Amino acid sequence: MGIVSPGFHGRRSAAAPELPPGQYLTEDFPVLTAGPTPRVPTDAWEFTVVTEAGQRYAWSWADLMALPGQTVTVDLHCVTKWSKLGTTWTGVSLDTLLENVETAADYALVHSYGGYTTNLPVEDLLDGQAWIAFKYEGEDLAPAHGGPARLLVPHLYLWKSAKWVRGIQLLNEDEPGFWESAGYHDYGDPWREQRYQGD
Repeated sequence: MGIVSPGFHGRRSAAAPELPPGQYLTEDFPVLTAGPTPRVPTDAWEFTVVTEAGQRYAWSWADLMALPGQTVTVDLHCVTKWSKLGTTWTGVSLDTLLENVETAADYALVHSYGGYTTNLPVEDLLDGQAWIAFKYEGEDLAPAHGGPARLLVPHLYLWKSAKWVRGIQLLNEDEPGFWESAGYHDYGDPWREQRYQGD
């Protein structure tokens, strides 16, 4: 009998990154979409927030660019099981955008150009957890990755970081988005493997 029994692969290296359960590391940035890639020129782009009372707040591209931006380095975790670590983004924090929005809503339904939607608790958009990102690794965000701007909520599975974002609807009751209506988890915490309803 050999010293190493079949199936034994040794201990995880101390230098190996910690990944959520069921994830594998990739150096690539896979492109997954539920439909065709919208091409939205910045002079036609608008981001809106509509409160539960119907009050509408809007920012043009120029308005967004005039706000203070932040550059953050975050890990990404896709529900299809890949993780990409140490990605660098530049965008405007949702704390900045929602600062003067009067709301008591607990939920948000995010809308994208192209019709995609996803739902999140409002608290997951605040306290430095979410951005409207317009640069990736120092370059303008490519349409394939959600450009000109996407939502970035890196502590949840990547389908919650809606590409081609155009607005947020604030709601008193949770309303499932595109993938959630198809059986994906309403919240999507990668560390708890919340991939599908019932996880």
